[in-house]
Formats: sequence, C-alpha cells, structure tokens
Amino acid sequence: MTRLVELEANGPRKLEPSDIDDEKGDVAVCQCGLSASFPFCDGSHRRTGDEEEATTYVYDDDGERSVVERVVTREDADGSDE
Repeated sequence: MTRLVELEANGPRKLEPSDIDDEKGDVAVCQCGLSASFPFCDGSHRRTGDEEEATTYVYDDDGERSVVERVVTREDADGSDE
C-alpha cells in the first residue's frame, strides 16, 4: 500500500531535547503522514491497518480514505523530468 502525503514544510525537522515529553519519554516521529501533530506520531497510523498492498490511498481532512486510481507525475504530464 502507498499513501499520497502532502507536506507544507520544505526542510527536515530536527528534534531537540525539549521535544521529549517528560511523562511519555521517547518521541515517535510520524511516518504515515496522517498525524494531526506532525511531525510527531499521534496514533493516526492505526487507520491504515487494513490498507491493501497494491493500492494507493489518500485521506481527506476528515480522515476519510479514498482509493487513488491513477497518479500523474510532472514527467507523465508534460514529458519532462522536472
């Protein structure tokens, strides 16, 4: 399975010592792209447990999942590599 993830940041997030929660301990960084507290994991990945391997999904702002039938890249759209 794959997921379309749209990010607004244009650089990495460096974790600082202040990012560690004194009560929870370690910080989990989101890898699914669905977290409301991105870049930190909030458990939203649990919604992806039944995704099928050969399918691409997109989630809307309400967390509703849809299957993506076709992904068009810039190269596909205009023949260039950019």
